[in-house]
Amino acid sequence: MSRTLALLAVLLSMPHEPRVRAAEAAPVIVELFTSEGCSSCPPADALLQQLVNTQPVAGVQIVALGEHVDYWDQQGWKDRFSSAALTNRQQGYAQALNVESIYTPQMVVDGRVQLVGSDAASARRAIGQELSVPRGTVTIALEPRGDRVNVTLNPTGLAPVGRGQHAEVVVAVTEDGLSSDVRRGENHGRVLSHVAVVRQLTTIGDAGAGPLQHEILIDPSWRRDRLKVVAFVQESRSRRIMAAGAVALQSPRR
Repeated sequence: MSRTLALLAVLLSMPHEPRVRAAEAAPVIVELFTSEGCSSCPPADALLQQLVNTQPVAGVQIVALGEHVDYWDQQGWKDRFSSAALTNRQQGYAQALNVESIYTPQMVVDGRVQLVGSDAASARRAIGQELSVPRGTVTIALEPRGDRVNVTLNPTGLAPVGRGQHAEVVVAVTEDGLSSDVRRGENHGRVLSHVAVVRQLTTIGDAGAGPLQHEILIDPSWRRDRLKVVAFVQESRSRRIMAAGAVALQSPRR
């Protein structure tokens, strides 16, 4: 046997780990509660961007939600991406995760673990731990029609919900590549960049109802080529996320 054939035989006989294809990666929702009025937030915004760009945890598809809260808006700079609804969402996590008070920047991984939003090591560790958690799937079908998008969602393979809870289906629209030239407040004089900014977040129904329909109205100020539709199933009280998925928005039909 030639040396080349012998080497090939050895290589083929060696044990190896199968590669995880992108389609098999488990979607994990990483929420960052942030504000342009908070001087501690830009490092957390940069970390969220890095996690999305590098996808550093094998077997995981990090699905980001940049959620701008509004309680910094009276401190000299109004964050144009902020909303009271996202502040309310963060308050819900404070109750579920036994956090004494809400703060920025705060990261929440799959609704189960909260941490300081700029702590890269803790973020990667929490994301990696989600691989051991049983999860279902959410298939997302989009049908763009002009300034509207019809969304069909089908959650399957969900774990049983806890006693006294139900599984809510939540749909978000996120936009990448956004930035602001901050003129006042703690970040005065800085240009801040953001990824996966939540433009819309809606609870549309119960996961047990089977395939669900939802319509998204696209605001003219949003860049279609930077939009994603994110859908996930979340327990109503514990706030743990049981399944998730994300797809880029398609071009409208002509």
